[in-house]
Amino acid sequence: MTTTARLRLSRAEWSARAAAHERRADALTAGRRARVQRGQTHPVDDFLYTYYSYKPGLLRKWHPGRDVALMDAADAPHAAWQWYRVDGESVVVDVDAFLTEKEPLVRAIRGILASTLSRIGSYGCFGMHEWAMVYRDRETRHPVPLRLGHSGTDAVVESHDLRCTHIDAFRFFTPEATPKNRFAPARETQADHEQPGCLHAGMDLYKWAVKLGPLVPGEVLLDAFELARDIRELDMRASPYDLRDWGYAPVAVETSAGKAAYVAAQRGFTERAQPIRRALLERIG
Repeated sequence: MTTTARLRLSRAEWSARAAAHERRADALTAGRRARVQRGQTHPVDDFLYTYYSYKPGLLRKWHPGRDVALMDAADAPHAAWQWYRVDGESVVVDVDAFLTEKEPLVRAIRGILASTLSRIGSYGCFGMHEWAMVYRDRETRHPVPLRLGHSGTDAVVESHDLRCTHIDAFRFFTPEATPKNRFAPARETQADHEQPGCLHAGMDLYKWAVKLGPLVPGEVLLDAFELARDIRELDMRASPYDLRDWGYAPVAVETSAGKAAYVAAQRGFTERAQPIRRALLERIG
């Protein structure tokens, strides 16, 4: 099936969008790039670059997205990029080629996005996944002290109902915490467990946007990155770690006030995530 472009961008239009995208990407990644030059690390901000393994340079690469033609663009960098085709003086994403080669991946992403969109968010986990990752373990995942110490952290876990629905959080639970979880998420059943209130499901929109590559407009990719960055900040502020030396006030989810603040932030992230989720799903049909 030959894809017909629904939107045509003049050279002035696509050049301006590409330049604006690069400026925004550079601003978003400035801290990480400066730290790399100095050989420094950051316990919160570096997560998106280390866990997802996507370098800052990837974010600078602007894609117009599916069914968009770049006019007067035979000499545009896109003409030499994988998954693009040149049609006279215009350049478009070769949607058919991408979807054919990436069919298993796209099918899996579609299933996760569609099932998550179809569900009502759950807001009763209170960020206990990070606590469960250090439960009854004298080692921690981050070189940052525990706010309540080891015994205090264990007591919080023991006083809560663990409700983690995300495999990539659940798989890091300590052996003692795993059986305490209400659910048993697994990779092969990920679409059955994903729900829009989950912080990790929101962060993963960045991963899906990257994996869908040229189908996704650069603006949507950066929106997903910004969302993931903001979610990770809450994730760590609500964790058992003491990050006050790094400028992060704790969200004390072991208290009623902390729980209320966490849920309010969760709901806000859901509202931001759902349009991005829809935008990604629209690009793969």
